[in-house]
Amino acid sequence: MATEILLPKLGFSMTEGQIAEWLVADGGTVSEGDPLFSLESDKSTNEVEAPASGTLRIVIQPGDLHPVGTVLGYIE
Repeated sequence: MATEILLPKLGFSMTEGQIAEWLVADGGTVSEGDPLFSLESDKSTNEVEAPASGTLRIVIQPGDLHPVGTVLGYIE
């Protein structure tokens, strides 16, 4: 079963953010806890870790703002 990668809420007032860069290519293998993508919000840029191990399937490309909770991709 695939694990959803959701846009996380990094601060109390954060309502949206954007992917600055995927650190693993679509179709690449990731391990839980590995850096997965860079997330830009109003105040900072943070690396977000993979929530599971498996193969990455990217749904959202870098550059556009999305609300917290948006499905960014899946780990299968």
